[in-house]
Amino acid sequence: MKKIALIPIDNRPVCYQLPKMIADINKDIKLIMPDRRLLGSLTKNAEINALFEWLEDIQDVDYIVISADTLIYGGLIPSRRSEETFEDLEQRVLKLRNLLLKKNDCKTFLFSSIMRISNNNINEEEKEYWSEWGTKLFEYSYNLHKFEVEGNGQDKQTAKKLSEEIPPEILVDWLTTRERNFLVNKMYLKMYDDKLLDTLIYSKDDCAKYGFNVKEANYFDFEASKRKNAFVKTGADEIPLTLLARCLTEGKNIKIAPVYTNPAEINLISNYEDISVQKSAESQILTAGASVSDVRNADLIMYVNNFKNHQGELVMDVETQGFDGHVEKFEKPYFAADILNANGSDNVFVEKLFENKFDDKFFGYAGWNTTGNTFGSAISAAICAYTAENADEEAFKKLQAVRFLDDWAYQANVRKYIKTQNITDIGEIKNCFKPYENTLSKILDYPVDAKYSLPWNRFFETEIEL
Repeated sequence: MKKIALIPIDNRPVCYQLPKMIADINKDIKLIMPDRRLLGSLTKNAEINALFEWLEDIQDVDYIVISADTLIYGGLIPSRRSEETFEDLEQRVLKLRNLLLKKNDCKTFLFSSIMRISNNNINEEEKEYWSEWGTKLFEYSYNLHKFEVEGNGQDKQTAKKLSEEIPPEILVDWLTTRERNFLVNKMYLKMYDDKLLDTLIYSKDDCAKYGFNVKEANYFDFEASKRKNAFVKTGADEIPLTLLARCLTEGKNIKIAPVYTNPAEINLISNYEDISVQKSAESQILTAGASVSDVRNADLIMYVNNFKNHQGELVMDVETQGFDGHVEKFEKPYFAADILNANGSDNVFVEKLFENKFDDKFFGYAGWNTTGNTFGSAISAAICAYTAENADEEAFKKLQAVRFLDDWAYQANVRKYIKTQNITDIGEIKNCFKPYENTLSKILDYPVDAKYSLPWNRFFETEIEL
């Protein structure tokens, strides 16, 4: 029995429900998480002191997986909004150091975010001033870093002009927040060097080619390259899932072969990422503790429905050429990672998967949000199922039902409809899902009758309970 303690990023279903459902596939895994009420939400910070107490009380576990953003700031979103000083946060990091000194009988995996820079004026997850100055702050950061890299005087002039347009108190606050978070992240390197951490991951999301976040990522990438189990990776919410998989692959040599529906297009870059589809896939495999293989030598095949020309974005009406081939039938265990769209399945690809029907070689599906989210969650579930000597078939079917209801039914179809019609009544939302539930009941040979909610009172995510 492997016992794994996890402090998630926040209380969203993909951060709290999904790890549990994946772990439930394998009866030899005991996943321990704090009470969901202690975690943060869109508008509420995590209860940090209570989480420290929970962590201190944890005994007799093999692994501890920690979201540093949760424990130090109160969550990923608070890490961008928090007004606390570096000195305040430094004390928490030191408290974590002292706590981990006592936990030397288990392995600790810690992950922390590099503060993103969104190219929009949406402040839902940022400080209030982002609603007016977000785009200009992004452009200021982009042009100044571009000048530092390329030396083009025009970029420097553009950055100077933008800095004069942005109110000085806002620019100073934003730069101070960035510097504070950067200094906190540097402290984790010292923890790794002092052997308090067995794996350290810095995550980056919403990346452009240039920007202060990219500059910071380059710094940590250089530092990580000098350390065996330290990484900088594109993605965020899927990291605890890939680290869950990493707990299961230790001591094993799991080989995964990516197979692409559009192999000539694997060098294209997905939305919200700064590396190619191929590099993103390989990075997620390696982070999960597996190795990249060819099909002949693989234990698992990751069947990737990748895009031609550009990635689609269903909610924003960005269309792309859909799947137009035949789904391959594999002789080996396989799982499907559907990245044709950012956030939402490719309907044709899913229909073709269903036509092929699922047998005992099928190890899961994902089409969740960014390319990194999809790869990481799909790999985690597949590794959990593949390494299970004592598997729970019902739990696997339940996981697949929820993934298809979320990624296919909701994100690719229901979400846009209920948002356009401004439908928030749960009964009406349930009616929208009914045809998809009926289809999945037949495909999975599993009774699908779910309850739905909008846990953060927005359309971006839904909670699905079976």
